[in-house]
Amino acid sequence: MTSNSRRRLQSCYAALRDPRTLRFADQPLAVGTRVVARVEYHGGHYHGWQAQPHLSVPTVQEALEDALAAVADVSVVTTCAGRTDTGVHGFSQIVHFDDPVGRSTKAWVLGVNRHLPEAVRVHWALSTSSEFHARFSATARHYRYILCNTPIRPAALSGLVTWYRHPLDLALMNESAHRLLGEHDFSAFRAASCQASSPRRFVSACAVHRRGDLLIVDITANAFLHHMVRNIVGSLLSVGNASRSVEWFEQVLASRDRTMAAETAPADGLYLARVDYPDAFGLPQTPEGPTLLTGHL
Repeated sequence: MTSNSRRRLQSCYAALRDPRTLRFADQPLAVGTRVVARVEYHGGHYHGWQAQPHLSVPTVQEALEDALAAVADVSVVTTCAGRTDTGVHGFSQIVHFDDPVGRSTKAWVLGVNRHLPEAVRVHWALSTSSEFHARFSATARHYRYILCNTPIRPAALSGLVTWYRHPLDLALMNESAHRLLGEHDFSAFRAASCQASSPRRFVSACAVHRRGDLLIVDITANAFLHHMVRNIVGSLLSVGNASRSVEWFEQVLASRDRTMAAETAPADGLYLARVDYPDAFGLPQTPEGPTLLTGHL
């Protein structure tokens, strides 16, 4: 990371240590400047990220682009790091767009947030290199799946976690999760509607742990197939509740047959928690999330 990038990263969030000094740059950007931004959203209010103009359903992309257009007075097209499904939450979705009129980063954060519904927020926006691409520049995506593992369904966490009342064996789940590490053909955990050209993905981390009554599945990969995380979680639950074995889980992966795996886990508990990029782009570090687990935004 260059010294300029480091200073920009530090200055972006330094104000958050003291809310009295919170401020964003007022200086207008040059027309055509590429802007990168971090977006948070409650996926339960939307039919996924991707705009669906042929359907009368709300999407996160349309909500964001409508707000950007309200600030720019012209249409703005965004590109995201990962297109989340209906009901899936974004703690740190990364998007880029090219500034069509020359607004300030303050306008792209505070101005846009004024036009966004409560379920979507822009946390920061920065000018970046024209070479930056929210999707293709990413080196890894980190998803976090949260289950409330209690006998009684929680009232205040509805839509934010998946409730699962049966006892779960974390040791067996982690043993199964370890089988996913490395590059594999993940066809067994791929939705029939997946449009990816290849089913091969590289999983660099996958682990299951507890925080009180919450059980968390963390998985990091270079990219994900449609429903891949939710299908993996569904099968991990089958191992954790002892209805299936670790050997079965390994056989499912090797089979490349979606019909061999367990049911797809609900969307409620899934979060796009972080997207990684090369240090050269100087993006702010994403805090551990989501907020209901860590208290960080």
